[in-house]
Amino acid sequence: MFINYITLMLINLVAGLVLLAGYVYFGLEHANQKRWIPGFGMTGAIALVTGLHMTFTWPVNGSYNIAYGETTILFGILFIATAIALAQGWDLLTVAVYGFFAGLAAIVIGVRIINLELTRNPLLSGIGFLLTGLAGVFAAPTLYLQTNRTLRIIGAIVLIAAAFIFAFTGYLAYWGHLANYSNWKSLPMQTP
Repeated sequence: MFINYITLMLINLVAGLVLLAGYVYFGLEHANQKRWIPGFGMTGAIALVTGLHMTFTWPVNGSYNIAYGETTILFGILFIATAIALAQGWDLLTVAVYGFFAGLAAIVIGVRIINLELTRNPLLSGIGFLLTGLAGVFAAPTLYLQTNRTLRIIGAIVLIAAAFIFAFTGYLAYWGHLANYSNWKSLPMQTP
């Protein structure tokens, strides 16, 4: 059965990256950490569910299931863990350590997307993965050098740049998918 919800995954990623940029810029030192919980929780839930489904069922062609499904799981669990940690008042160090390894995976995938010329715009998609991966790799230094305003500004800019790339890709995909799948029928709706 063909199900393509990469558009949903992309726009959820955009929302999460913008939210994270806001947290890095405004929220790290703010006294009210709980204000960020709903945004991180919603983003994480959508990412985890869609990523798990894609990883277990492979609904789209080939390696896109790995590139988008598995990285979306990593993104989703990071955001859910962040929401829980903020709710409980826990230190975010272990989440940032996990983010380092998730970031490395995104960097590898970004390089490989460019190398294999995957997606309709491999350079742009690859750069989006690379920027998102760099944000994960530098999560712990940003967390513990949070008084360094320059580092936080750079981090927020990297996150916003990645969000713009994925927003461009995602909204164009919505535009195309609505036309490309306008006559598509699910298996039960198809007549012999």
